[in-house]
Amino acid sequence: MSQLPRFTFRGGTAVVTGAASGMGEQVAYGLARRGCHLVLLDRDAERLAAVASRITGVDVDTVVVDLADVAALDGVVAGIVADHPRITLLVNNAGVALGGTFDQVSAEEFDWVLAVNLRAPVALTRLLLPTLLASPGSHVVNVSSLFGLIGPPGQTAYSTSKFGLRGFSESLRHELADRGVGVTSVHPGGIRTRIAETARVAAAASEADAEAGKAGFAKLLTYPADKAAERILAGVEKRKGRVLIAWTAVVPDLLARLFPTSYMAVMNRLSPSTARNAQRRAPTGSTPRP
Repeated sequence: MSQLPRFTFRGGTAVVTGAASGMGEQVAYGLARRGCHLVLLDRDAERLAAVASRITGVDVDTVVVDLADVAALDGVVAGIVADHPRITLLVNNAGVALGGTFDQVSAEEFDWVLAVNLRAPVALTRLLLPTLLASPGSHVVNVSSLFGLIGPPGQTAYSTSKFGLRGFSESLRHELADRGVGVTSVHPGGIRTRIAETARVAAAASEADAEAGKAGFAKLLTYPADKAAERILAGVEKRKGRVLIAWTAVVPDLLARLFPTSYMAVMNRLSPSTARNAQRRAPTGSTPRP
């Protein structure tokens, strides 16, 4: 497996999903400071336009799209490639959150999470891969989650999507290493984004539990999104295969390695209140908007 050189941002073009807020927004600002042109995707047209208006010195295009509509991505990517034939970086950051046990989550809710968090990144990577391969030294970033490292109860849908994205990233990294394309899997812990307030809760869950869950989870979101974005971009530059952000990702990852089948019990003993919030509340990490 060949060693890829450090990633060059300046003069390239990056496609960033979930760019209207949170880490996606901050990644866009960080890329612009590094001289990288931008194609920003989100479903929130107003917030996306506001982000684009704050960026100067590089070319910025915006695309309003709901990534839950995976079938629409063929046309979206065709338009992007027509306008930007040289794409050097894809950042699959957008994600949605859903709390609820497996028996509370409907099939439609489960499939919605998989569509946005897994099928859309896979589809975008597949559609943009020929363009990325045409630019040796390009890179793909897939924002997984802490819950792509551990699978707590109450997060079956979200963990399924994020473990899937992690597995996709790892296999893809090994496939593309000798073809000049790097791949980074990102696992954020408690990042300060809007994900708690915009997270969905299974329709079968009670309203009181849903509101209490969001409030409890919001207290865990303490790591600044701009610092998280800088960690991601530093990892891209150094071609890191995996980036863990904040102690809330590093410690659970270590526990999962040491206690692969009993880490939740260990977490409960070490910090009962934190473990309860983690297992029943909305997930951490990526921007809560497709």
